[in-house]
Amino acid sequence: MSLPEKAFPVSWDQFHRDARALAWRLADNGGEWKAIVCITRGGLVPAAIVCRELNIRLIETVCVASYHDYDAQGQMYVLKGISEELKADGGQGVLIIDDLTDTGKTAAVVRAMLPKAHFAAVYAKPKGRPQVDTFVTEVSQDTWIYFPWDMGFTYQEPIAKSSRG
Repeated sequence: MSLPEKAFPVSWDQFHRDARALAWRLADNGGEWKAIVCITRGGLVPAAIVCRELNIRLIETVCVASYHDYDAQGQMYVLKGISEELKADGGQGVLIIDDLTDTGKTAAVVRAMLPKAHFAAVYAKPKGRPQVDTFVTEVSQDTWIYFPWDMGFTYQEPIAKSSRG
């Protein structure tokens, strides 16, 4: 598998701004949300920000994994489902949150569980866009987003010290 040609590193500050922008769009949408279902793991951080901004107290997770090995490459597995209470009425009034919709495969699995829910993601790629009702930023399909929780900090030598040979 080759690495994507384009990189889009996102800092904590930028992600926080983008997640708040998502909350603004959802508030402007006029939705009265009774609960959030966040797709783990990436949806945990934006869900925390959105639930604070929109004063939503009921938060649940749905855990979907795609195992990439020779036996089941790309097959989706639901590791933890959604409560029956939230699935009632097809998820009407439920807000699904994720950090990114890439191919749309995970989103499609969760949408099937909650067909009437509103799906929101901070970032969207073209293949995943049809699954999302609200998003903040679209990036090209060949862009790899480096989320702040995937990044580490490393010490950098001062310029003056490193130029002393």
